[in-house]
Amino acid sequence: MSALRALLPLFERERAAARPLTLATVVRTDGPTYTKAGALMLIAQSGEYAGLLSGGCLEGDLAEHARAVLEEGQARVVRYDMLGPNDLLFGLGSGCEGSMDILLQRLDAPGAWQPMSRLESAWRARRREGVLLVVRSEDCSLPAGSGAFASDAAPFGGAAPGAVAPLVQLARKQAHSGSSRFLPQAMTGVDALALTEVPPPRIIVAGAGPDARPVAELASFLGWSIAVIDHRPQYAQPQLFPRAECVLDGGPAALERLLRSGASHADRFAAAIVMSHHYFTDSKYLALLAATEIPYIGLLGPVARRERLLEQLGAQAAALRKRLRSPVGLDLGADTPEAIALAIVAEIHGMLKGRDCTALTPPTARQPLSAPAAKPSMPHTAAR
Repeated sequence: MSALRALLPLFERERAAARPLTLATVVRTDGPTYTKAGALMLIAQSGEYAGLLSGGCLEGDLAEHARAVLEEGQARVVRYDMLGPNDLLFGLGSGCEGSMDILLQRLDAPGAWQPMSRLESAWRARRREGVLLVVRSEDCSLPAGSGAFASDAAPFGGAAPGAVAPLVQLARKQAHSGSSRFLPQAMTGVDALALTEVPPPRIIVAGAGPDARPVAELASFLGWSIAVIDHRPQYAQPQLFPRAECVLDGGPAALERLLRSGASHADRFAAAIVMSHHYFTDSKYLALLAATEIPYIGLLGPVARRERLLEQLGAQAAALRKRLRSPVGLDLGADTPEAIALAIVAEIHGMLKGRDCTALTPPTARQPLSAPAAKPSMPHTAAR
């Protein structure tokens, strides 16, 4: 899953001002590192940056290298080795105990701002995009920082159209995996990165009460695309969910229309959360979701309520049971709307990453590790 959205405001602002930027791409890692191959960061002429590659350990040093790339116009690879005592040689003290290679390349109008312009367009259109990015090269027809797009083999960065064809085939194969991969010696004398950017996951929040707002905020903060629905007009207000893709009034009827509009593969939903607190409305939401292939369906409320709803659904319940998470969310001991939202979003994130979230949920509550000893309550008194 990409953090591309975090880069777009800086990219759009600098592009509008015709100021070139440096694109930093993690192309190879070894050992424990903050990010992995395919992570992106943008660095402006001023040194301002968007995105994180190391949690703040390397970004300042990268900005210095970025200035040289902007001045010279030549892409370069910067290597950081934080393995054991070598980390101290850099004076960074990151403590990651891993290493990473980062490709720095200039983005500007003469180069059509590629590959960022195409990645931005794909993100906004919720379209998968694969890029073959040349990292190191002994071939003058494929300089470092050049490449081609997997969808149409369009070259950029000075890559010769005829030279990229074999690399594009590799990028297309890799694009289906949903992850980026370093390809040493992808061709003789050429190391490359098969970079895959996937669309942001689309999430349905069926219920727009006050406890739905932190769910939408956390999900939006992760870059997910959120559709909020409610049967109560006073709750289905766009100003209450400013970062949502859409806020729909109409309850189950609105959900039905939304599901029909998302019939294409590009618009399929990754998860749906049913949390209207209204029994009959939730029943209708679940009946509609039972007919979909949405892999994660969360239902707010206790087990007894879930079982009553499933019993009412009859034969439709069989299509839900394997996908239904109820009570929704990881067992984090959540007892506030914000903590419950964290538990829900964390569980969906785990599902999207292929984790077995059921294994993360203990069958019984555990005592908090730092639980203080119980003390008798005392009346509040002013300090003297």
